[in-house]
Amino acid sequence: MDAIAFASAPNPSHAPFTSASSSGAHRFSVRDPWRRRWRLPLPALRSQRLEPASASHHDVVVVGAGIIGLSIARHLLLHTPLSVAVADAGVPCTGATGAGQGYLWMSHRTPGSDTWELAVRSKQLWEELAAEVDGLGGGGARERLGWMRTGSLLVGRTSEEMATLEERTKALSQAGIRAEYLSAASLHALEPELYVGHDGGAMFLPEDCQIDAYQAVSLIEKTNGSYSSEGRYMELYNDPAVSLVRSETTGTVEAVQTSKHILYGRKAIVIASGAWTRTLLHSFLEPNPILDIPVMPRKGHLLVLEKFDKLKLNHGLMELGYVGHQVAKSNSTLLPSESSEDEHGALSISMTATLNTKGNLILGSSREFKGFSREVDKSILKCIWDRAAEFFPTLKNVHLDINENTEIRIGHRPYMPDGKPVIGSVPDLPNVLIATGHEGSGLALVRALYKSAPVSSSFISYCSWS
Repeated sequence: MDAIAFASAPNPSHAPFTSASSSGAHRFSVRDPWRRRWRLPLPALRSQRLEPASASHHDVVVVGAGIIGLSIARHLLLHTPLSVAVADAGVPCTGATGAGQGYLWMSHRTPGSDTWELAVRSKQLWEELAAEVDGLGGGGARERLGWMRTGSLLVGRTSEEMATLEERTKALSQAGIRAEYLSAASLHALEPELYVGHDGGAMFLPEDCQIDAYQAVSLIEKTNGSYSSEGRYMELYNDPAVSLVRSETTGTVEAVQTSKHILYGRKAIVIASGAWTRTLLHSFLEPNPILDIPVMPRKGHLLVLEKFDKLKLNHGLMELGYVGHQVAKSNSTLLPSESSEDEHGALSISMTATLNTKGNLILGSSREFKGFSREVDKSILKCIWDRAAEFFPTLKNVHLDINENTEIRIGHRPYMPDGKPVIGSVPDLPNVLIATGHEGSGLALVRALYKSAPVSSSFISYCSWS
């Protein structure tokens, strides 16, 4: 399997890799409660009094052990001779990675958009990984990745939404994605318990899949860990990065200081700390408005009902209104099914529903700007439940007790105002690279970041691709 590749074309500012997260979201159970470069002033590192710490030397140091950071490490370990260290303030899957639904869908992607090629390549690479795992036996991809080819249904309930779905179906089909436009009657045959009214219907993508993030991360960690005995891999969890260390002779960043260690990176330092990236860089660098990455934490709730047998669900579902939340507000028109939202905390709810390999029903999803709050808001959970019941009338007759066989996931998506991930090197610190801003698509965009991938417009004037 491939993963993130930084060097499809050399960057003149630094040599390609050739030789030798801070946590985002929190996963609760209610039972245990970012081609042209401008010459910029050299960013000033904050001076800190460093306590004595153990030092280790690596080719690449990755700050952040979410799906992005761990996949960067995996790719380098599998496809280069480089050594890698990964540090995180928490442990894997206590960030945004562990708080999502795990879908690898193309239904809400738009052909020709900035992230289209990225998403297509990403899906292909997950498919290759699943096939590779199936070839190993021992339960295969379903058992070891939580892999399910459920297909996805993007659902509409009005004539306006159906016109949008018909156009989207044509566009995806022309782009080589197997997509079908379904009337209400045809949709009912696939999902008998789903109600969309006489004017409704859906777009069906039978090849869409989903995984379990915990199982996928566990598999990646096992692969990475297998290089420890060669001295090529080190992981440091519950060990937050506190500063960058600059060489006294060259002025370049040479190490990351964590709470317990100094991690020297001969080739690169990669910051892949999700929604925490902006905060982390502020702690590393003196204030500089040009270098300010506007990544924000976009909080979300998911409701997980364990071994839920009161609703039969055959595919993954998402209402069309969800698509509007994947693009910049300034570049889109609100769809009829969208709730209003702003950057001052207003809530939006869009129906998403999946079943995992354990038979758990996962309902979502909410979006709001509440800083890094980890509080469970029971009123939001009720909104998610009520929204789902509009599509699944059976749920109206089911009493929801969130204290009974229920898990609540709270996540902070790394949101960028223009809807594009931020990937590239920091000006005048060419060995410091950033990978963040994937919003709710970390799993679906993580597998392939290459030369043609989008750079956030916020950074286009001063970031360059490696």
